[in-house]
Amino acid sequence: MSQVIVVQSGLKIANNLCDILEKRDITVIKAGTGSTKPDFLGIDLVGYHAETMVCSDVFEKEIGGPSKLVAAARQAKLSKIIIIGIDSSVNSIEIKDELGGAIKKVTISDYTDQYFLELIFNLCCQNISFSAGDIKTFELLSLARRVANTDVTVFINGPTGSGKEVLANYLHENSNRKEEPFVAVNCAAIPENMLEAILFGHEKGAFTGASNANKGIFRAADKGTLLLDEISEMPLSLQAKLLRVLQERKVTPVGGQRDIEVDVRVLATSNRDMAYEVNQSRFREDLYYRLNVFPLQTKNLSARKDDILPISIKILDKHNKENGKIPFITASARDLLLNHDWPGNVRELENTLQRALVLSGGNAIDNKSIMIDKSLSNITENLAVDSLADQLAFAKAT
Repeated sequence: MSQVIVVQSGLKIANNLCDILEKRDITVIKAGTGSTKPDFLGIDLVGYHAETMVCSDVFEKEIGGPSKLVAAARQAKLSKIIIIGIDSSVNSIEIKDELGGAIKKVTISDYTDQYFLELIFNLCCQNISFSAGDIKTFELLSLARRVANTDVTVFINGPTGSGKEVLANYLHENSNRKEEPFVAVNCAAIPENMLEAILFGHEKGAFTGASNANKGIFRAADKGTLLLDEISEMPLSLQAKLLRVLQERKVTPVGGQRDIEVDVRVLATSNRDMAYEVNQSRFREDLYYRLNVFPLQTKNLSARKDDILPISIKILDKHNKENGKIPFITASARDLLLNHDWPGNVRELENTLQRALVLSGGNAIDNKSIMIDKSLSNITENLAVDSLADQLAFAKAT
């Protein structure tokens, strides 16, 4: 679990920041209120392993400048310092990196605005892949952390673009295998005649074009985690072979004569109703139960509105790194983002914010910069009607 030191001296956002960190399962270590000793933290760090400290520019001056601050941070074995200043005249968030990014100087205009709190949280916890602000998402992440350190197979089901692969990454990052490979394969993107060779490997000359042997995805992920993305698209002919691998923990390369043991933690995802797929004989029931040991369900973005702002900041940070600024999203623009249903989920939100970055020209993102593609809503409504008809027919038949 992540830990953050918050130095309260001169930091007007200290209480609100501590609240938001603690609500998101970040351990907060509250430090001194004005001491200028080298051990200014004024706390016993035994048993803690914080990597990040947040303080104010006022405290930076109190302690004697950047060099003294860095010396104290080194003593506490910190890898990142976030120094916050307030300037009401700025219309974007200015972030200046010093010492190769070890120090981040952040200038914000209003310490009471939720947007700035989300921004500081993002900077504190950039190593956390899953951005969240909604209670339903925190509950999901809590479940994920509980299963992460086991080798139990996890099946993640949810709509397209709702963060299934990101959640799979989160599971790997919080597991005992985090130092080993994380390998993802999209079962829907690989031609059926190549999928077996890609998963299990092949020997030289096993088929036309196999000029060299290939160990395959399972062996590439050995000791680590393998994500079988959109596994519902896997051909039935290959599902039986996958079931055998999951049961015996051995693979047989195409053209090979011997089994090779593998030590892999398997995760799988799908955007389909798997009970319906099994009933329609499109997915093997025995394989489904082998995969669905621990089910996790991601939700549409419209069902977790409080995630929209944290995710938006993560997206803006990702696409606007080169100029060292993250634009401010005005209240009117935020209203548009929060009131849209996002049928395309996070992918649609990312597209919308990329357009907004272009239209805002580096200034604050207002409602005029938010261009939402309403045509997606109509398509989704039609698909929902078709899906409902299928489900009703399925229910009637059973």
